[in-house]
Amino acid sequence: MRPLRRSVLLLLVFVAFPALAQQYPARPIRVLIPFTAGSAADIIARAMEPQLRERLGQSLVIDNRGGAGGNIAAELTAKGAPDGYTVMMGTVGTHAINHSLYAKPSFHPVRDFTPIALVGESPNALVINPRVPANSIQQLIALGKARPGQLNYGSSGSGTTVHLSAELFSTMAGIKMVHVPFKGATEALTALLGGQLDLMFASLSSSIPLIKAGRLKAFAVTGERRSPSLPELPTVAEAALPGYAAAAWFGLVGPAGMARPVVATLNKAALSALDTQEVRDRLFASGVEVRTSTPEEFARLIESEMQKWAKVVKASGAKVD
Repeated sequence: MRPLRRSVLLLLVFVAFPALAQQYPARPIRVLIPFTAGSAADIIARAMEPQLRERLGQSLVIDNRGGAGGNIAAELTAKGAPDGYTVMMGTVGTHAINHSLYAKPSFHPVRDFTPIALVGESPNALVINPRVPANSIQQLIALGKARPGQLNYGSSGSGTTVHLSAELFSTMAGIKMVHVPFKGATEALTALLGGQLDLMFASLSSSIPLIKAGRLKAFAVTGERRSPSLPELPTVAEAALPGYAAAAWFGLVGPAGMARPVVATLNKAALSALDTQEVRDRLFASGVEVRTSTPEEFARLIESEMQKWAKVVKASGAKVD
């Protein structure tokens, strides 16, 4: 009887999975955003929503739950039911940096989530106040070596990609700079424009207008590839530091234990939505480049990024209680 019971159970599982895929989704899907309206994660989700609604046949409820560097939304997602009706726009902060940055993280970026799809990335731009006597990234590094501890840089807060991009740069370049954290990017850029700061690794969305207006000098972008938004700028790796790469990335994740057919349905819908010109244009205008993946590729990215940023956080000494 026992072998028969096992056979019946296996049959039920194989029958249930296709049925689940056919039925899903049967109601609206909640998408948690770890930051406020107008953030890059929010912009991406809202740009994708009409196309996802069309492909999934259900609306998406965008739910902004900012706070604690994105940890509030991440914890809510991790504790959600793994039925595909609660997902999150995860970021490099929530799923790679915060685990090392916070003293007592309430979730694990790998064990407590199901990766669905990487959707995009946005590098920062190395921007300089025009008064700084350097006209290239090589000259900036030489200046930093000649004046250890005298160059300062701003950020939108400790542990952000804006902060840690600079820490990775200074470590690889062998220079020492002073970090000046602000409450947000606007305040930091205002200080940079006013001459209180020397440089900043600013987001493309906030720095492109200032670069094009000639108010800031730009030396490089921090991603692995040149940005389509600023194709004339080399990458940091290309210009001076081979192997350097630091970019904010974004991707859909759900609670751990989601069924594979549900994950496959969401991944297919996300990649199809991102392949439309409408979504690509909206993201391009915000300095976000579409970058997609399979769930398995996204899982590997999360694990490798956790290891990478753990080293940078440790070197920087950044901590949040």
